[in-house]
Amino acid sequence: MQFSKRLEPLRSNVFADMDRAKAKALAAGQDLIDLSLGSSDVPVANHIIDRIRDSLDDTTTHGYALFRNTKDFRDAAAHWYTQKYGVPVDPETEVLQLIGCQEGTGHLPLAILDPGDFALLQDPGYPSHAGGVYIAGGQIYPMTMLAENGFLPKFEEIPQAVLSQAKMMVLSYPHNPTTAIAPLSFFQEAVAFCQKNDLVLVHDFPYGDFVFPEGNAVNNDAIAPSILQADPQKTVSIEFFTFSKSYNMGGFRIGFAVGNPQLILALRQVKAAIDFNQYRGILNGAIAALTGPQELISYTVDTFRERRDVFVKALHDIGWDVPTPIATLYIWAKLPEPWSQDSIRFCAQLVQQTGVAVSPGVGFGKSGEGYVRFALVHPPEVLKVAVDRIAQFLQSHQP
Repeated sequence: MQFSKRLEPLRSNVFADMDRAKAKALAAGQDLIDLSLGSSDVPVANHIIDRIRDSLDDTTTHGYALFRNTKDFRDAAAHWYTQKYGVPVDPETEVLQLIGCQEGTGHLPLAILDPGDFALLQDPGYPSHAGGVYIAGGQIYPMTMLAENGFLPKFEEIPQAVLSQAKMMVLSYPHNPTTAIAPLSFFQEAVAFCQKNDLVLVHDFPYGDFVFPEGNAVNNDAIAPSILQADPQKTVSIEFFTFSKSYNMGGFRIGFAVGNPQLILALRQVKAAIDFNQYRGILNGAIAALTGPQELISYTVDTFRERRDVFVKALHDIGWDVPTPIATLYIWAKLPEPWSQDSIRFCAQLVQQTGVAVSPGVGFGKSGEGYVRFALVHPPEVLKVAVDRIAQFLQSHQP
């Protein structure tokens, strides 16, 4: 069989590579501690589960969910967004239900890019951002993000020849994998840059609630602003929100897009050719999440703050100096020698010899080489065991 050339750049990704390495470790008898995937282990709130369970007995939820069937969900999303970020949103024209953020980043390039057009992506960045561009036949210009710049791209470094062929820019803060945050002033700069260069500005926003302010001086929304706070008229911007992180509903695959009505309509047209939206029972659960008690978010954030503190201290205690992130559920760690430029080899050896699985930085882009990402998706006592194994691994490779 002959397959499309667009499959070539999709044949390998960081999660698939680590899955194979994990399978080999398990087959060899290793006790796996998987820190490679950011899938929360905190349970979904009971009132959300109850709403979904009740929906199963309602036969009116069993058919296709067309756009009109998502009205209650879009109303709830618009109200939640306006209350949280202070930007009015029209649920009819400025909100679209998604089957997770990844659907949005994967499908939107089909509505924006023609073959050969450039998309400006963060490097390192989340793999599905690149995947959507490749599927659309676009080209990628990697915006290099360095620690010395706070992992913020420098827009002035983008060549004019690229800008003349570019149609979109994708940002995501708080950032996966680097854990970096971006102030509102940066987003205002990004909006102005995209307006000037006729670019669509896409903001992938899974970790808006996953921030750890110290004390009471700064609230979460100031640490992790929405892109529409920098573009309240929605001139060029669209933002993707998921229930996977804030409400621990990763397996339910539910999210939404909010932003420029033309972009919302274009994405809706792509979706109409591909899916009939999510099951209405899950939409009902998502409505319950947005409109019900929000204490679970605080509990989840406190849970991951404790894990962050335990894990960072444990790494410091074994001599691995890593920064303490202010957001996300990850640790972005610079690799020691002899793996400082071979993150894949480090991760493969680590899981093979210890059963601890982590993600190689190069899997998130060329500029991620020399780093690994730890996902804090286990309780503190398991994280301590993981660090003990890492310490033994590092000691065994001392010259």
